[in-house]
Amino acid sequence: MARASQEFGEWPLKRLMTDVVGSGPKSADDMSREQAREAFQRILAGEPDATTLGAFWLANRWKRNNPEELAGYTDVMREESVVTAEPDADPVDCGANYDGKHSSAVLGVGAGLVAAATGTPVVVHSGDRVPTQKATAYKHVLDELGIRTDLEPEESADMVDETGFGFYYQPAFNPGVHDLYDRRDQMGVRTFVNTIETVGNPANADVHLGSFYHLAFAKKLTDLIRESDHLDYSRAIFFQGMEGYDDIRPGYTKVAEWNGGEELEDYEIETAEYGMEMENEDLEVDDVTADSATITEAVLTGERDDHFADAIALNGAFRMYAREDVDTLEDGLEQARDVIADGSAEAVLEDLRAF
Repeated sequence: MARASQEFGEWPLKRLMTDVVGSGPKSADDMSREQAREAFQRILAGEPDATTLGAFWLANRWKRNNPEELAGYTDVMREESVVTAEPDADPVDCGANYDGKHSSAVLGVGAGLVAAATGTPVVVHSGDRVPTQKATAYKHVLDELGIRTDLEPEESADMVDETGFGFYYQPAFNPGVHDLYDRRDQMGVRTFVNTIETVGNPANADVHLGSFYHLAFAKKLTDLIRESDHLDYSRAIFFQGMEGYDDIRPGYTKVAEWNGGEELEDYEIETAEYGMEMENEDLEVDDVTADSATITEAVLTGERDDHFADAIALNGAFRMYAREDVDTLEDGLEQARDVIADGSAEAVLEDLRAF
C-alpha cells in the first residue's frame, strides 16, 4: 500500500478541476509543483471518488502536463510508493512503456542479457498487463523463459549482482501505483501515471534508458528528471523505439541524449550503417509473448543469425553505450556478437533461470 499521509492541503482534485486544470485543453492553467504534489498524494491515498479522479486524469491529458507537474507527481511516487533496493552494481535502468508491445518482438530481454554478458549490468522493470494496451512487457517474456519475476525488491537487487541482469516487479516495488490498476483500466486512455511509472528507478541507477513517440516528449522527460528532487540520474538516453518501447527500430531512429546539463543532444541511428538491412515488419511476430521468448533464446544460443539477432545485438550495444562502457556502437556491436558466439550470453540466461 502507498505510504501516503491522510493530511492534505487546500487543493482537493475537484477544486483543482474547477479552478485550474478543468476548463478545457486551450484555456486550462498549469498547476504549481505543490498543487501537483498534493493531487498525487490524494490519489495514492485513495481519497478522490472515481468520477473526480477520472475527470482529473482526463483534464491532465487534455492540457498536457509540464515538467514541473510531472516532477511533482514523480517525487510523491518516489516518496510514498516506490520501494528501492540498490544493487552493488550500477546498472542501466531500462524503463520501457509498461503497457507493452502488441505486434513486434520484445528485444530488450535479449539485449539486456547480451549487455550483462559483456559486463554492463542492466535493470528492467514492468507490471503485468498494464492499461491501456495490456500488451507484452518485460515480465511476460521473462516468465515465458522460465525466469522468476514475482520478486521482492531486495531479491531483484541480488539478481543484478549475481547475474548482471535484474527484473523489478511493479506490484512489489511500486505498490501505490499498482493499487491504481482498476481505475486506470476503467479510463480507457493513458494518463500521466503511464509516464511517471517508467522513471520509478527502483535500483537507484545513475543511467536511464527510455523511449518516446516524439522528440518533444524526450525533452519533457529530461526536464522532469532535472526538476525532480528524488531522481538522481546523471545521464539519460531516450529514443524513438518500436511501439514506444525501448527497442531501436529498423531503419531510422531518433535519439535524445542528456548528460545532466541544460542541453539535450539529438541525433539519428541508421541501422543500414551497421550492415542491417531490415524493416519494421521484419521484427513483427504472431504471438508477442511466446515468440519473443523463443527468439531471445534462439539468438542467445546462436541458433538464429538473422534480423532478430542483429536487432538484439544492436540494442545490447546501445545499453553498453548508454552506460559509457563503450565509446561507439560499433565497439558495442563487436562485443555483443562475441558474447553470443562464445556462449557468455547464454550463460547469463541459465544463471537467471537458476536464480
